[in-house]
Amino acid sequence: MDLALLRTFVTVHRAGSFTRAAALLGLSQPAVTSQIRTLERQLGSPLFLRQARGVTATTIGDELAHKAAPHLDALVEIAEAGLDEESAMRTLHLAGPPEFAAERALPALTALTRDDGQSIALRASFGTAEETLEGLAAGHHDLAIATVRPRGALLTATPLCDEEHVLAAAPRLAARIGRGMLHRDAAPSLEKFPVVEVHESLPLVSRYWAAVFDSRPAVSATVVVPDLRAVLACVIAGAGLAVLPRYLCEESLERGEIVALLDPPVPPLRTYFLVVRTGTLAMPHIARAHEWLLRAAVDWS
Repeated sequence: MDLALLRTFVTVHRAGSFTRAAALLGLSQPAVTSQIRTLERQLGSPLFLRQARGVTATTIGDELAHKAAPHLDALVEIAEAGLDEESAMRTLHLAGPPEFAAERALPALTALTRDDGQSIALRASFGTAEETLEGLAAGHHDLAIATVRPRGALLTATPLCDEEHVLAAAPRLAARIGRGMLHRDAAPSLEKFPVVEVHESLPLVSRYWAAVFDSRPAVSATVVVPDLRAVLACVIAGAGLAVLPRYLCEESLERGEIVALLDPPVPPLRTYFLVVRTGTLAMPHIARAHEWLLRAAVDWS
């Protein structure tokens, strides 16, 4: 079986589209289509079901991808690294949310960049959970951190850690809200005050309201900024209340720059997952980073 055909097949499987796969491979879409048809003829079975948007793998296609992808990734790793002894350093492409990567993952992984004969070079990119997992599946990243557990057999997820969410505001705004409002039935009163969020859909506020108040927030954001560190800065400046990860705002709470508005018996949590393409933990540099992050996460609370 031609390895070039398998490489094209795996790229289409990960991209979910002939068009996206063609762009990744530097080929024309007709060339990709022709290669997939050739492979299907050789195997005697269809590998993809064509849909209005992209393609979906058949059962046989999924099975072939599961078996072939790890070996193709290993061959690419060998080809990119070379065979000489001076090529010991491997590059790890990490993707995840910017705040978590900056505050936790990247500082933990810097220990692997030291010149000890097994060094890893780091390249990081940031995005939403959906963007991160799509990029991982397409082969753009080696290791991803996401707040969504992926479905299917192409990606393998391991729970990394949980983060506690805190409803917080600057002291002056908290004084305006008043202690009398801060109870389980406080949602209608709290919704009179401005909100700072990372997206118009209020993902963190909605999650908090559902967990603590068993309701949906009837409010829109006053300030929307797609980075929780910037959200924290806006809250400190008095722009509004926000839901923040405790690890990110712990020091500001201790310094009195912000205050927690509620102390629910069971605080809302969000789980982070460490995700790889199935089979790629056979690659030493990915396995090493994966294990290193799991160890570091033991101390994250």
